[in-house]
Amino acid sequence: MQNTNHPDTLEDYCGTTYAAKLLGLSVGTIQSLVEKNELQAWKTQGGHRRISMPSIRDYQRRHNMLVTPAETRDHRIRVLLVEDDPVTREMIRDFCNRCEMPVDCTAMSSGLEALIDIASIRPDVLISDLNMPGVDGFQLLRTLRGNPMFTKMTSLVISALPQSEIEARGGLPEGSIFMAKPVNMHWLKGFFAALMASRQPETANI
Repeated sequence: MQNTNHPDTLEDYCGTTYAAKLLGLSVGTIQSLVEKNELQAWKTQGGHRRISMPSIRDYQRRHNMLVTPAETRDHRIRVLLVEDDPVTREMIRDFCNRCEMPVDCTAMSSGLEALIDIASIRPDVLISDLNMPGVDGFQLLRTLRGNPMFTKMTSLVISALPQSEIEARGGLPEGSIFMAKPVNMHWLKGFFAALMASRQPETANI
């Protein structure tokens, strides 16, 4: 039986994809745990599950799972990748996992899925395609633009759309970085390296 109590804040819940990442389990296993009431969750009117973050942390404690300390997470570049093409999505996620930099990438296949989990992830970088079914990249970026929670988030847009079509559809929010597909992994590595360098504390002159 699922909990019908709604969370008090956006950070109190996440979707099944992010819950699976946090627990190192499959999405199907997460759904099974919800049905067994081992994880507390509720459903929106659209049928999307919202899983309680406190219940996830409790599950980690009960099963002696390693919980990454907050201070360690803060030194990573948290990336939320939103891309509906599975080949491109896996290519970028695999690159992030192997780039020998502290990059923590969560990959999702739709803008709606990203909107469900973004408050829990609190990404430093959003990498998003534009042309996606349902909530596309344009809608995703515009929804997040006015939210003060994400004012420091860097938005990197990847798309095969020509600039003329992007402008015809309203353009990109100010400050967005655009990279045409196919994704240049060498450029992406340099992007992460520059971002890491900008986050390093200034060293005292000796």
